[in-house]
Amino acid sequence: MKQRDVAEVNLHDLQVSDPLIGKCQQLVRDVAIPYQWDALNDRNAEATPSHAVENFRIAAGRAKGEFYGTVFQDSDVAKWLEAVAWSLCQTPNPDLEKAADELIELIAASQCGDGYLNTYFLLKAPQERWSNLADCHELYCAGHLIEAGIAFFLATGKRRLLEVVCRLADHLGTVFGPERDQLHGYDGHPEIELALTRLYEVTREQRYLTLASYFVEQRGTEPHFYDIEYDKRRQSCHVRSNGAPWMVKNKAYSQAHLPISEQRTATGHAVRFVYLMTAVAHLARLRQNEQQRQACLRLWQNMVQRQIYITGGIGSQSFGEAFSSDYDLPNDTAYAESCASIGLMMFARRMLEMEADSRYADVMERALYNTVLGSIAFDGRHYFYVNPLEVHPQTLRSNGIYNHVRLVRQRLLSAEHCTPFHINWSLHLYARLRRALYQSLHWQ
Repeated sequence: MKQRDVAEVNLHDLQVSDPLIGKCQQLVRDVAIPYQWDALNDRNAEATPSHAVENFRIAAGRAKGEFYGTVFQDSDVAKWLEAVAWSLCQTPNPDLEKAADELIELIAASQCGDGYLNTYFLLKAPQERWSNLADCHELYCAGHLIEAGIAFFLATGKRRLLEVVCRLADHLGTVFGPERDQLHGYDGHPEIELALTRLYEVTREQRYLTLASYFVEQRGTEPHFYDIEYDKRRQSCHVRSNGAPWMVKNKAYSQAHLPISEQRTATGHAVRFVYLMTAVAHLARLRQNEQQRQACLRLWQNMVQRQIYITGGIGSQSFGEAFSSDYDLPNDTAYAESCASIGLMMFARRMLEMEADSRYADVMERALYNTVLGSIAFDGRHYFYVNPLEVHPQTLRSNGIYNHVRLVRQRLLSAEHCTPFHINWSLHLYARLRRALYQSLHWQ
């Protein structure tokens, strides 16, 4: 494994003096991250029970009990670790770093000998690994842990978590790929693609870039992996329903209806779309792939010209948290998930690196200063997950089409819902954008 040049990984000059951005960074550092740490450890009576850290304790053999939570519960822990890493880039905190180190050791102790790491399957369904990629978020959780390992290495120089995630990524390379004895599939929720691409940049190991490319290029090809996977499950005791699950039927929801090169419109779950396109744009630049570059330009144009709110919100419908159709942007029923706008910033950042055009930075700022920063209260403990542009309080109580809308910010639901990681990542990214503006980037 090769270490990148020190100048590239020294990120500790990203503290922002801007009174708004700096205040938000401090809020996340001093309030949101500790608040979420208590929630992940079930020490916060105000938050929904998490059990996320306890799942790792059980998997590591340091506690007794059963898995509790959603199938993607591990991602909560990974996102918290990444939030800590970006915070440490700005302000050293020995106590916070120590807590992260101890958590990393717990994660390392949970990892299987072959590199596999997912507490849901380790504790609840050990015989069902990689049997339901459409629904079960295995690669999604792996991707967020990989991103945490990268961030913690860049922030501290410590390699412990980076080594864990490299072992995990190497395991993925044995399971997935074009060979006959490998799975020819991809996750229902894109994330692993962008994580592996970033892991390549840090380690310079070509196999990670190759695997990221495989996941992107395999998506939507025929025969369709979701159908093959479902048929295999149907022949076992795992599937008891008479009809195919919705994820299998509605392949556009996870951008798996067509190969990326054939897609013409921003489609499906908004977060999944921008996560996927973040990876495609990154790969297009690294591999100098013109077909991927053209796909990014085409889908970006469709999104920002026809399917985006003036606030930088995307995903106009609550059903599926998804895009709808061209110019279908209702103000009062808008979903405009906070996480989707953060994913939009991620996509814009990679487009900016690929094209060096200021219009991508404009979209980043629009999303940051409206939807993203608007999603967190200045007490650091309340969040908007949904961001409509128009709300009528009396109507909400009597009309079910507004069931997703909240009049006030809500307490932390889970780390999947508008986490301090999301907010801190955005602020960190914006700090890098500002530095680029003033130091090196020549706008077209």
